[in-house]
Amino acid sequence: MGAGESTDDFAAIENSQWYQKFMKQCPSGQITLHEFKKILGLHNMNPQANMYIERVFHVFDMNQDGFIDFLEFIAAINLVIRGKIDQKLKWYFKLYDADGNGCIDKKELVSIFTAIQAINGHSDMSAEEFTNIVFQKIDVNNDGELTLEEFITGVESDEDLMELITKNFDLSNVLKVIQNGRRHSI
Repeated sequence: MGAGESTDDFAAIENSQWYQKFMKQCPSGQITLHEFKKILGLHNMNPQANMYIERVFHVFDMNQDGFIDFLEFIAAINLVIRGKIDQKLKWYFKLYDADGNGCIDKKELVSIFTAIQAINGHSDMSAEEFTNIVFQKIDVNNDGELTLEEFITGVESDEDLMELITKNFDLSNVLKVIQNGRRHSI
């Protein structure tokens, strides 16, 4: 930042740049699920990967109108780039809780991890191994479900688990694609 520029001035300039990129990608001012996949270059995915992208889209679509508008888009960017860890963990929890019942069960975590592996193409462990580690470490009452409180408390108190979750569910690659323009898929 130059002399006389505040953090708010910098954020306004950055938001303006994001707005220009958003409008270039989506002249209508709204992104549909199909456009979201197109922007990210994600076509002909397996069912698990497709489910994950749809889940990310629906979590970003905060008002559930079937579109991501600029305000929803910028809120997602701010969360991914600047969000505090507890905000990110709440977002991850919402993403994992596929049925929206307020708990994450093993099946949901295996499913979302499998989907992410299908998109990223690699991981040091299987979805089942990852899920077992998470549940062993933070399912304190051993009921086979994680509440939001168990999830946040457990992950925040275990550095290794925090690193594992952050590494495996990082969305900054999605932002890089949007920032740098559309991927060209074959």
